[in-house]
Amino acid sequence: MIKLIGGGVCAAKGFRANGVHCGIRKNKIKKDLALIVSDVPATAAAVYTTNLVKGAPLLVTKKHLANGVAQAIICNSGNANTCNANGVEIAEHMSELVGAIAGIDQNDVVVASTGVIGQPLDITPIKAGMPALVSGLSADHLGARAAAEAIMTTDTVAKEVAVEFEVGGKTCRLGGIAKGSGMIHPNMATMLVFITTDVKISAEMLQKALSTDIQKTFNMVSIDGDTSTNDMVTVLANGMAENDEIVSDGEDFSTFMTALNTVTVQLCRMLAGDGEGATKLLECKVTGAKCPQCAKTVAKSVICSSLLKSAMFGADANWGRVLCAIGYSGAAVDVDKIGVAFRSAKGTITVCENGAGVEFSEEIAKEILLEKEIEILVSLGEGEHEATAWGCDLTYDYVKINGDYRT
Repeated sequence: MIKLIGGGVCAAKGFRANGVHCGIRKNKIKKDLALIVSDVPATAAAVYTTNLVKGAPLLVTKKHLANGVAQAIICNSGNANTCNANGVEIAEHMSELVGAIAGIDQNDVVVASTGVIGQPLDITPIKAGMPALVSGLSADHLGARAAAEAIMTTDTVAKEVAVEFEVGGKTCRLGGIAKGSGMIHPNMATMLVFITTDVKISAEMLQKALSTDIQKTFNMVSIDGDTSTNDMVTVLANGMAENDEIVSDGEDFSTFMTALNTVTVQLCRMLAGDGEGATKLLECKVTGAKCPQCAKTVAKSVICSSLLKSAMFGADANWGRVLCAIGYSGAAVDVDKIGVAFRSAKGTITVCENGAGVEFSEEIAKEILLEKEIEILVSLGEGEHEATAWGCDLTYDYVKINGDYRT
């Protein structure tokens, strides 16, 4: 049984975290430097952005994780450390500072940065803030929340979730924090997500779990169609729950996968609901597809449609935009079998059956679409496969935020 609990990245045994304002960001009330540390070296896995332009921290992290081991995650906000001539040097220096002050191997440090691209990153404030960051590490929920706040950029809320479950008779925990509001359109990865667990699992199985899970979670989120240069998802598993090590498929691995998916789905919903300028969380559920890829392609195409996202902002039940997005998705579907409905806390309304419109009340539809969470239900009528994608509405504020993001 998977039980939701508090604690974020500090829910699992042996993890401490903190977040401080060190001076990267001009706003002194905004934290801009986060640190997560495991009491012992942990098995590690990660997935990275597919953007050819990659932030220097990703290059350094990939090198550090070559042996499948990490003990700390350092992340700054306010500057992406991307397209900088000395970017790798700065990222390495960040890991050196963590290693020296926290007393761990600098090669066991995951480095991440988020913020404006193409701006030089000065190591001075990071160096000055590191002692307070390390001395303030905490294993309680306050440490986890401080870290979650320190990785935020245009996010309006901190994003964290944790679960408790059993593996081999041992109580285990898994928690995560995430940031992401704009530049989210994944083909892994698209945002920063840091996950910690006290489960004992091999590096190979941890990577398998993460790489499998993202195909149905983070790769199904889209805010604005832009794939970021910096973002990644990282998991640290320190084994302090003392379960028998998971080294192959089986019941224990399945339980771990379920726990991981519970956390990642919740984080996906949080990311989508907090899109830049967003007022609504959109969830597209596709059923009746003849193959898994068809279901995913349709769901992602619908959730990415700027026209549909705009209609949802205006609470306009313009279902033709759903069919339009399906039509250009590239999925081989029978248009004459498609059904569409909208659902929220106010009810469900069918707007299309067998590829054609049906009579419905515009007033009731508007009432349903004025809610904060909207489900777009698509039935393809051709098989048993399904998929879910998450996004948000497209608002005036999105343009305002990105019109002067750098300045």
